[in-house]
Amino acid sequence: MSYFSPSIEKLIESFEKLPSIGHKTATRLAFHMLDLGEQETNDFISSIVNAKKSLKYCSTCYNISDTDPCPICASPKRDNSLICVVEDVKDIIAMEKTHEFKGVYHVLHGSISPMDGIGPDDIKIKELLNRINQNKISEIILATNPRVEGEATAMYLSKLIKPMGIKVTRIAHGIPVGGDLEYTDEVTLTKALEGRREI
Repeated sequence: MSYFSPSIEKLIESFEKLPSIGHKTATRLAFHMLDLGEQETNDFISSIVNAKKSLKYCSTCYNISDTDPCPICASPKRDNSLICVVEDVKDIIAMEKTHEFKGVYHVLHGSISPMDGIGPDDIKIKELLNRINQNKISEIILATNPRVEGEATAMYLSKLIKPMGIKVTRIAHGIPVGGDLEYTDEVTLTKALEGRREI
């Protein structure tokens, strides 16, 4: 039995469709939206509609942007011979926050996952290979997530790209700063050992 009117229930259900939003949070968000003034509500709605209308995929790297090419691909300050391959657009944001990477990106929009029916042809691998063939690339950095799917995708890409005579590297995965060894799982510790460097 529902305690709310059908229109409120529908609003709550809409918020529940968002990632990581449970029923309690969805209910809070729904009532927060109902408490907003009409202008704030209209601004919120129009920002979603405008984003959906104006955003597009960059035809070079498949980042989401208002422009094509995206600002990163269009920047003369970026090293176009260095490509960092990521699974998702959100991964670019994470990498850019470091202010360390000066190359460009390629977004796969997923990872190889046979269990989910996602093969190499379902993500932007062909587009990456075309990009490599058409440009002078010095290094490909594989920054896929340290999950089974991400590791499988990195291995698959490495096997495709290395024969082209291009340096292929993988970002190191290991113990987070502030973490304790005793609470670190075996896979993370193994990756930390593999990614060790001389100091």
